Amino acid sequence: MARRRSFSDSGSDSGAEDSSLSDSELQEAFSRGELKPGLNVVLEERPKRCNDAHGLKRCLSEFKQQLAWVERLDVTSGQVADPVSQSAPHKDAVDPENDFQREMSFYRQAQAAVLEALPRLRKLQVPTRRPDDYFAEMAKSDQQMQKIRQKLKSKQEAMERSEKAKQLRAMRKYGKKVQTEILQRRQKEKKNMLNAVKKYQKGLSDKLDFLDEEQTSSQGNKKGSASQRIKKGPNAKRRYKNQKFGFGGKKKGSKWNTKESCNDVSSFRSKVAHNKGPGKAGKGGKKALNKRPGKRARQKMKSRAR
Repeated sequence: MARRRSFSDSGSDSGAEDSSLSDSELQEAFSRGELKPGLNVVLEERPKRCNDAHGLKRCLSEFKQQLAWVERLDVTSGQVADPVSQSAPHKDAVDPENDFQREMSFYRQAQAAVLEALPRLRKLQVPTRRPDDYFAEMAKSDQQMQKIRQKLKSKQEAMERSEKAKQLRAMRKYGKKVQTEILQRRQKEKKNMLNAVKKYQKGLSDKLDFLDEEQTSSQGNKKGSASQRIKKGPNAKRRYKNQKFGFGGKKKGSKWNTKESCNDVSSFRSKVAHNKGPGKAGKGGKKALNKRPGKRARQKMKSRAR
């Protein structure tokens, strides 16, 4: 073992000087039996592990300081039972993989330590509440706090601007929606009116209600009402032609005088026939009323008016 250690030491020193050994040196070491197969050197005796409690206590006594509890303020508490379940605490009560249970266990343990420490502090007459007139020095300077205020203010203004922009976009969308609804309604009313005009021209309807805006709106709201029922029959143009030209038979000579029309003198007016009616200037008759004055009279009237 000693020879191996010396060779290893010498080998390490030589390795420091030269990283690789020559072939001759390796042959000499193998012939001496200092080399064994394998890359790792197996030690026959391993170091024993020992629990030196006496040494640890001696080291603890060297740096331990005997201080009062008010200077240390350390409280050791075990696992606290859950106040909801009122179950006895045991080691397997909290699942370490459950984050919620683990954090709640820490919270209850810290709360129990505080409840244990407060009475001891009151007994030692140590104040536990901050006085009302207590002013502590701030960790950050006024300049830094001013920068923080400005940053918060800028963020708030940016949020307000974005909110206003959202409202404007919503109003624009609503305005466009209302505008499109109005345009669609106008187009619908126009279409209904054109349809009503076509029906009137074709003689399918004899009413002119579509000319009135109120009636057209009521017609658009009340579809299928009795007033909008389509009447079948010839249109107005056809009826006029039928009335003028008849339905067949003799067409010519319809205005010729007959014996009955010649003997019928009920429509004869003597004053009209002899030019003696009002406004006519016949023989011995009066001058026509509202006769326009002559040119000379009109000029005189204009000169008087000036």
